[in-house]
Amino acid sequence: MNIPENLYYTKDHEYVKLENGIGIIGITDYAQGELGDIIYVDITAEIGSEVKQHDSVGSIEAVKTVSEVFSPVSGKIVEINSAINENASVINTDTYAGGWIVKIELSDSEELKGLLDTKAYKELVGA
Repeated sequence: MNIPENLYYTKDHEYVKLENGIGIIGITDYAQGELGDIIYVDITAEIGSEVKQHDSVGSIEAVKTVSEVFSPVSGKIVEINSAINENASVINTDTYAGGWIVKIELSDSEELKGLLDTKAYKELVGA
């Protein structure tokens, strides 16, 4: 199981990768493994819209189930990964690079302090 060191994690298995004040949001390797083969992603958030921490930004449909994706941080949606609409399975194969879901311009970087670091996330998932 891949759990990169430089990310923030939620107990719901989303991650935030911070780059120049922009949070790149996706689901963790653990989450994609639990979901199984991902067949469809429905991103309901829109570019320019404001989201609050824990708001849903969309859902992921897998062979086994459908799962909501929640924003780990508050801010403005600045980009949506449209490539996952044509190839949702990239989340299974490359969740931390090509399989990200949305990018958010953080409105409150203090929220990051409430997220899990790598060590705490590893403990959560038993890695």
